Amino acid sequence: MSIAPQYYSSIDKLKCCVIIPTYNNHKTLKRVLDGVLNYTGNIIVVNDGSTDTTTQILQEYTQITQIHLPKNRGKGNALRTGFAAARTAGYRYAITIDSDGQHFPDDIPVLIEAVQAEGDLLLIGSRNMAQDGVPKKSSFGNKFSNFWFWFETGIKLEDTQSGFRLYPLDRMPKRFFTPKFEFEIEVIVRSAWKGITVKNVPVKVLYDMNERVTHFRPFTDFTRISILNTVLVVISLLYIKPRDFFMSFKKKSFKQFFLENVLESGDSNAKKALSIALGVFIGIAPLWGLQTVFVLFLAYVLRLNKLIAFAFSNVSIPPAIPVIIYFSLKMGSLFIPNSVVAEGATTFDAIKQNLAQYLVGSILLASLMSFLFGMTGYIVLTVFSKNKIQTNA
Repeated sequence: MSIAPQYYSSIDKLKCCVIIPTYNNHKTLKRVLDGVLNYTGNIIVVNDGSTDTTTQILQEYTQITQIHLPKNRGKGNALRTGFAAARTAGYRYAITIDSDGQHFPDDIPVLIEAVQAEGDLLLIGSRNMAQDGVPKKSSFGNKFSNFWFWFETGIKLEDTQSGFRLYPLDRMPKRFFTPKFEFEIEVIVRSAWKGITVKNVPVKVLYDMNERVTHFRPFTDFTRISILNTVLVVISLLYIKPRDFFMSFKKKSFKQFFLENVLESGDSNAKKALSIALGVFIGIAPLWGLQTVFVLFLAYVLRLNKLIAFAFSNVSIPPAIPVIIYFSLKMGSLFIPNSVVAEGATTFDAIKQNLAQYLVGSILLASLMSFLFGMTGYIVLTVFSKNKIQTNA
């Protein structure tokens, strides 16, 4: 049967299998199975409660692993079931291919060769969404998904919705929370957050509306995807991006950080100075607990150097907090007098008794120190730049 026997060996050596989730795709299932069998016999079919002739078709393929779910519970659940079965069977990689006939099994070598060349990747087959026959709603949905994936991970892809993928099973998250179409978004975002390289490889696509059966429910599934993206964006802003910046900053000594991320940065001296000013302002402003979120968000919006801004937002390190509070209260007293702090009170007691004074003073202090640090940074950077030019000359 095989027209590409060499791939049987290479796929076996990789400990790779092909997972095919299927639900009422009896018109195209046999063609997909026969096509995949040309490249490997390591196939796991997850019959997600089909009510057509899928079960009868699968009776002809006794050589492949079959999982028959009694009730349709969604593509995400079918994939999770397939992943669990693949891990139990000892596979390290899993290729997923839809059973609706839009993917070409002869693109399996594209995925295999990419992982052989570059190691553990999560590969997504990139379809040509501009070709004739591709529904406009599919093209729009893909662009929508691509944008949110980039916002949540910083990775730009051309296609994030293709079901033709290769997963590194050992490195992926083990637990997931979404059961339907939105699972394919959750898995790539959370894998990227774990440090797995996610990239596209070009594959062919066929949209034959006479054969293809889609189970995507526009309103319901789009709502579920929107809710998931909202949750992922919040997690990204509050935890993932601060974590990544902190880890990147923590790995470097101050000297290394200054040389690589300040002096050697491709940004102009003015942009670097503004980044310093933003970081200092956010670090002193009364935003305790939210400083990292605010500084990264504003640096992104204002197109400043996020790493520099984050570094200088750490002016409010614990030893400096009493000093910041003291001068904030002092500056606030110039505009909101008649506030009396009990002798011997802690700095936090002072804030409780003089909240308005502290808030006003901290904004004033943040503005003043932001200006001073920004100007000083600009001067220092300008001097270093001139010295560098003279040295190179």
